Amino acid sequence: MKLNEAIILAGGMGTRLKSVVKEVPKPMAPINGRPFLEYLLDHLIKNGIERVIFSVGFKSNIIADHFGKKYQDCELIYVYEDEPLGTGGAVKEAMNSVHGENVLVTNGDSLFITDIQGQFVFHQNRGADVTLGLKSMVDFDRYGTVILDNNSRIHNFREKESISKGLINGGVYIFKVEAFTSIDFPQKFSVENNYFQTHTKVSKFFGYQSDGYFLDIGIPEDFAKAQEDFLKFHK
Repeated sequence: MKLNEAIILAGGMGTRLKSVVKEVPKPMAPINGRPFLEYLLDHLIKNGIERVIFSVGFKSNIIADHFGKKYQDCELIYVYEDEPLGTGGAVKEAMNSVHGENVLVTNGDSLFITDIQGQFVFHQNRGADVTLGLKSMVDFDRYGTVILDNNSRIHNFREKESISKGLINGGVYIFKVEAFTSIDFPQKFSVENNYFQTHTKVSKFFGYQSDGYFLDIGIPEDFAKAQEDFLKFHK
């Protein structure tokens, strides 16, 4: 059995990128003449994803008009936010369109080259509620860090701080659908703040470490970096 469904959170406004990307939603930011989402979809499809649910909001028509109902051989579904629901609310709504027992959830403005099926096997073997893809980084202060125990279960999430070396949340998650939808969340909430950080002791969160390429295009400096880095990615 393989994991073949994904939710892409693509509803953000991209406030920090407004100085360089004005006309399109952040996930559609142009990288070497192609929207960022094409690179992300290429990676997902290459790793076995056959069905993608887009959670869209800000200028959603631009995404839907560009991709339509299919990209390559991947089926595309759109779930529209009438108002911002936060990452948690967006996942909760998109879950209504998921067919399987597990689903990949990823941010539409970052690319983390991971072994998705390897992460899924790890997820199943641990009986996890959520398995987070983690990236080891050095000398950073832009991201919070994730603390694991000896069995790779997540023990704690630490706030952003200057740190010499640690594991960051790469924004690539595998959710056990029932474990998430059975919790009575509000309509609007943050999956990071109101699920991961608050349910560490009662839910089974595990970390799957990967040394794959990682870039978040959320700030102008990294958007510029993507223009050069992404030259190595081809269809």
